[in-house]
Amino acid sequence: MRSFRFAALMLISALCATPAVAQNYPSRPIHIIVPFPAGGPADVLARLISDKMSVDFQQAVVVENRPGANTVIGAEAAAKATGDGYTLLMAIDSTLVMNQFLYKSLPYDPIADFTPISLVAKTVGLLVVNAQSDYQSVKDLVAKAKAAPGKLNYGAGTISTKLQGYLFNDAAGVDTVLVPYNGSSEVAHGILTKSVDFVFDGPSAELPLIQSGDLRALAKLDSRAFPALPDLPTLDEAAGLHLGNLTVWLGLVAPRGTPAAIIDKLQNETAKILNDAAIKARADAVGLYLSSSTPAEFADFIKTEAARWQPVVKKSGLHFD
Repeated sequence: MRSFRFAALMLISALCATPAVAQNYPSRPIHIIVPFPAGGPADVLARLISDKMSVDFQQAVVVENRPGANTVIGAEAAAKATGDGYTLLMAIDSTLVMNQFLYKSLPYDPIADFTPISLVAKTVGLLVVNAQSDYQSVKDLVAKAKAAPGKLNYGAGTISTKLQGYLFNDAAGVDTVLVPYNGSSEVAHGILTKSVDFVFDGPSAELPLIQSGDLRALAKLDSRAFPALPDLPTLDEAAGLHLGNLTVWLGLVAPRGTPAAIIDKLQNETAKILNDAAIKARADAVGLYLSSSTPAEFADFIKTEAARWQPVVKKSGLHFD
């Protein structure tokens, strides 16, 4: 009986302590790990969120860029952090979905090691070439690729965009060669220097170069309106393909064990930020379409995406160990 009373008291104490923990949170700086170099969509979004969050929470919110190994380095660092709300991860779809199908052994479990906070954005992808190239349309690119199998190459900086290249090859009936990069800034440099013939990427790094006339966008990869390039056709429209929307998404997660009350506080703050009109306008301008969710909705979304992409990864033959 005494042990039962003790256990009950401990449970009541824990339940009472949880709101207090959230009420006092945060009491020191929060770190958001971004598993990419500076300048890409994940970095841009993390900094948009961190700037506003630091004001609202009256605590520093620090963005840490830890790129490499298809987001594995940053994800592993976040997974090993203490689940106290002071380390977060700006995850991309490959972090939480594709990597588990690409590696025989990951140093983190995308489901067990993280607690979802919120979906953050679904970006608009672009197919881009150098403006000095002869490619004026996707049909020009496809014609050249068919005339010279295996001779053209494309750059991509994430698993998602690498798989977009595979799906493009398969749907268009062409053979082009992947040149892997480590993030959007490297992808933009690759096409700017003509190291590759074309690239798949989000617009955050390429858009200024498109607007300056250095690069040329041939198509967008989903059907949403993109005000920065209002006349840009979808890839399906431009080449008569049937790929549908190929959206890259990002979301915030915390290490497992983070108290539910803190997760809820972070989710509420994230939703507030993502629905701020000024922030939405800044994100929309570079193709980072903001999209918040509850933790439960985000968890279900991750499961749905895993079911969608597993057969694509398997068919592509892409793997890293």
